[in-house]
Amino acid sequence: MKRTLLAVFGAISLSACAQAPDPAKTAAGAPTPPAASTPTGAAAAAPNAAAGTPDARAIEAIRRLNPQVPIDRVDAAPMPGFRQAIVGGQVVYVTDDGRYVFVPGSGGALFDATAKRNLSEDALASMRRELLAKIPAGERIVFGPANPEHTVTVFTDVACGYCQRLHSEIAEYNKQGIAVEYLAFPRMGLGSEDYRTMVSIWCASDRKQALTRAKSGEPVEPKSCKSTVDMQYDIGQRVGLTGTPMILAEDGTQLGGYVPPAQLREALDRLAVERAATPAG
Repeated sequence: MKRTLLAVFGAISLSACAQAPDPAKTAAGAPTPPAASTPTGAAAAAPNAAAGTPDARAIEAIRRLNPQVPIDRVDAAPMPGFRQAIVGGQVVYVTDDGRYVFVPGSGGALFDATAKRNLSEDALASMRRELLAKIPAGERIVFGPANPEHTVTVFTDVACGYCQRLHSEIAEYNKQGIAVEYLAFPRMGLGSEDYRTMVSIWCASDRKQALTRAKSGEPVEPKSCKSTVDMQYDIGQRVGLTGTPMILAEDGTQLGGYVPPAQLREALDRLAVERAATPAG
């Protein structure tokens, strides 16, 4: 099985239903994310490099992000100040001092190997917070415990299998102290059958019941009103959504696609500790 290097380095979940392809982005020659095989051994192979050299620092940087990812080759990059590494069949660039790792391509990212942080995700998280703040609280369909310890925003599609699976476990997420705030993202696009169903849900007198019925494969009474489904769909595209569900923490950090309840709680606890340890500003 192949996974993107972002998943290998960032440990994000790839369990999600793909968005309908955008013809403008799937034309011949359009870039696609690089992929790498995920090794199962305790340690992966790497080229020999003399200690203290840029090659050695590049290998160390990649190893800090993931000690098991295979490194096939390291040599000089086309631009000065960088090493070029072939990692599981994908090209990555590492600064000569071993501090930063850049994964190019569609949806690529810049990592701080010393801090083990996805700097691109940090920038996106800030933008996501601003965009999500535009959606009124009353337009979110919320399933949560009385006193949640964590709150996540989930872009969802009623016809997505992973979204249905997540919702079937909503009681367990709540038991984990997690409140789930749903936003609509009909993957097949505006005007599709999914879109019409989600408009009916957001126009229903009992949105929670309507959403649960739809995700259980039951019919939802067709309704029409002035809803914010179009707005939610637009914001979903702008926050970088490529599939549903898309789970976002309160700070805008993407936690992946479908993530089991206990694993999501662990990720949220870990993120809270990291936020507390990060100086403001």
